[in-house]
Amino acid sequence: MVISIASQKGGVGKTSSSISLAAGLARKGKRVLLVDIDSQSNSSKVLLPNYTQIQKNQTIYATILERSPLPIHETIILNLDIVPSHILLSNTDVELTTAIDHREERLKRELDAVRDRYDYILVDCPPALSWLTVNAFTASDKVIVVVAPGYFELDSIVQISKTLKEVRELFNSHLELAGFLFAMADSTVNSRTSLQILRQTYTGSVFNTVIPRNTDLRDAHFNRQDVFSFNPKSPAALAYTKLIGELFDL
Repeated sequence: MVISIASQKGGVGKTSSSISLAAGLARKGKRVLLVDIDSQSNSSKVLLPNYTQIQKNQTIYATILERSPLPIHETIILNLDIVPSHILLSNTDVELTTAIDHREERLKRELDAVRDRYDYILVDCPPALSWLTVNAFTASDKVIVVVAPGYFELDSIVQISKTLKEVRELFNSHLELAGFLFAMADSTVNSRTSLQILRQTYTGSVFNTVIPRNTDLRDAHFNRQDVFSFNPKSPAALAYTKLIGELFDL
């Protein structure tokens, strides 16, 4: 199964969710590949201690721009591999906008070549609705949309839902919305109201699991660890474990 983790807005917990889901599944004995197509490369920086030594041609840049096979690297976590990103990936939209040769399928073609080696492939999407995101959605079976509290965060869902619909109609008729994941939740009125609006507006499409705002996530990534390695009993770790159970019945 190929699952994209997406959001139109940055700072909502998308990359934290990508790392945590990948690490959590790997720790349950599943073979997992995390594909980082966010040019900020934060997933890559957390999971690859030698990331600063990795060359451009050893990243997803080579697959998207040079149409090379996926450059897969082992991570510090057993059962978890990663295809790292690169800062220059931020320039790919210019080339893909003018390309005419199935520009939406560059990622899918290479993922199809390796998907039988993994139980789950997760794609950490950029926080924008670009051709990279379209590539991810075209290659995916399902999409998890991460949402944080706030008016602009909720408003961004409208556009990402439209993109899902368009990709389904044009490129991938089997694409499904796995659900909306409410992250960075706290005890404020803003957070409670945002979750209430989300559940009322998208009835049946919001995960029961809510990811709390938790400094352990930030501290784990600062120390280049996933949250399960850093503090397996933290509220965030327990929430992601619950989400894995809800999503995959594990």
